[in-house]
Amino acid sequence: MPPTPPPKNLGAFLALARKSLTAPASQRQTPLTFVIGNESADLDSLCSAVVFAYLRSHAKPKYTLHIPLANIPREDLPLRPELSATLRRAGVKAEELLTLSDLEDVIETHGLEPEDTRWLLVDHNALTGKLGERFGSRVVGCVDHHEDENMVAQDTGDEPRVLRKTGSCMSLVVEYCRDAWESLSTSGSNEEGDADVEAQLARVALGPIVIDTNNLKSKAKTTDTDIKVVEFLEAKTGEEKHDRKKYFKELSKLKEDISQFSYRDNFRKDFKSWTEAGLVLGTSSVPQGFRYMLDTIGDKDTMLSELRKFAEDKNLDIACIMTSSAKDDGVFKRNLLVWALNEKAVKAVEKFVEMQRETLGLEKFHHMDLDGGDGKQEVRYAWNQHETKNSRKQLAPMLRSAMREAAKL
Repeated sequence: MPPTPPPKNLGAFLALARKSLTAPASQRQTPLTFVIGNESADLDSLCSAVVFAYLRSHAKPKYTLHIPLANIPREDLPLRPELSATLRRAGVKAEELLTLSDLEDVIETHGLEPEDTRWLLVDHNALTGKLGERFGSRVVGCVDHHEDENMVAQDTGDEPRVLRKTGSCMSLVVEYCRDAWESLSTSGSNEEGDADVEAQLARVALGPIVIDTNNLKSKAKTTDTDIKVVEFLEAKTGEEKHDRKKYFKELSKLKEDISQFSYRDNFRKDFKSWTEAGLVLGTSSVPQGFRYMLDTIGDKDTMLSELRKFAEDKNLDIACIMTSSAKDDGVFKRNLLVWALNEKAVKAVEKFVEMQRETLGLEKFHHMDLDGGDGKQEVRYAWNQHETKNSRKQLAPMLRSAMREAAKL
């Protein structure tokens, strides 16, 4: 019997993915193919995993089921109201996504050996943390717009190894899966609601692109690929003129409303970590500046004590907060705080300052003195970052390079 495609309805597709993952080992189709975004689990990572898994599962002739996995525990889903608003365009709730909690339940209940899995990465190209330790050798491909970590084999056979600069990873996902997308409308299926499937999927895909490119207005981030993919997606929405500006404003407002969350929630919402030269670097990206955080979430002592606790829980040697905001006067701004928590980390942070102060246009944050440490066992710097084109995509490699250089001293 020839393979059959999965359901077109996105909710039904996610239900099938859940059923396949949670089936007893004796009834499980192996290997299971997972699609997962990076550990920051922002809108781009989460939606790219869903859309890529969906389209690859509908790719002829094999129709291999790809299981999208959110790279966060289930308890972290409510921290992302912009995700719920995006998925709602396809009649799906965030709670329908599979998360690390579901994967852990399966491993504990039924068992899941690495050799019974295959992993495709979107919005990153190195599987990190516990997932990397357990399943890193099972990565078979990636679609990503970050710096190449050289962890994915150069020859991935029939699987993608796409690494190219774009504003949003979703743009690369849609571009790579274009044939599978086009085949949706010619598959001959007559499932209920088929007429809306492409429009719903297009709206989900548009969400992260408009957020990550500032509605295609960011000159530093927007590429021709982003623009072309948005044109393709808007044509699929079924609307004569898709109101992209309205969509962008809705998602931006939800993403930027961090006042409802504690410092800890904000630190963990968009968090990524790396190990370099024996040190662990953790970066939290926050869509509001320090001034807003201090005025609405908690005072200086609360902020710093919560950051220290968070760093201890994550076993960090260097804790970093990177902000982006245009709240005060409409001008885009960035703040940066870097906190070295031991002697070896201090050397790395001082090397970072030496190497990148001018490149990043770092100026002491004057609204409130957040600097601290004795300069030997700890040091903490907080800056206004005037070279705003440099986001975490650039800052993290800069910090990691300084960590490597300091280790040579």
